[in-house]
Amino acid sequence: MIQTYVTTKKAMKQAWDESGIRRAITVIAAPAMLVTQVKSAAKDGYDAIQVGVGTKPAKRVAKPQSAIYTAAKLAHMPRFTRELDNAGEEYIVGSAISQPFVVGDIVNVSGTTKGKGFAGVVKRWGFSGGPKTHGQSDRLRAPGSIGQGTDPGRVHRGKRMAGHMGNVTKTIRNLMVVKIDEKASEIWLSGPIPGIKNSLITVKKIGHDDSFKGLFEEAKV
Repeated sequence: MIQTYVTTKKAMKQAWDESGIRRAITVIAAPAMLVTQVKSAAKDGYDAIQVGVGTKPAKRVAKPQSAIYTAAKLAHMPRFTRELDNAGEEYIVGSAISQPFVVGDIVNVSGTTKGKGFAGVVKRWGFSGGPKTHGQSDRLRAPGSIGQGTDPGRVHRGKRMAGHMGNVTKTIRNLMVVKIDEKASEIWLSGPIPGIKNSLITVKKIGHDDSFKGLFEEAKV
């Protein structure tokens, strides 16, 4: 059975568990994944399936992808698609795969962090900046010295400097599935995950915690 699930982030909230500990909760959508394409070792050189989630207007789908979806006879055009290992199982194009988790599962969540644009060293790396007195007027958020002189005569690789911040793939490990709301088609995870609302995330099961007893009360906020 596939232990990886592709879905989207919905919102954040808070709740208390049976021990009275307040937990930060991330709510993710839990729709069924649609199998849009099946890869085989004989034809493609490897075994995998392509799954789709969400909905996108047909006019906004590129022609190559539209041809794949039309051949699969899908009811709607998926917003996102990702390839997953088929775990040695057989799948049919157009079939649906439901979420594989239960309460207490331990998961890793991967997503794309929020893009912050070009950021200076104070925002990007937490530098304290220069002195605010003694004649300083335009060096408050400057990085300061970035290297030595003649030897080595260059800036070392990996030096923390200003540059593009965010918009990178990040994995948050060892989060727990604390609630599954089948009526609302939602999964609650303990802790924050990367990305903005409605962004694509990948959730992979890595274990299970039998000691978790469930949530006690939702926050009244």
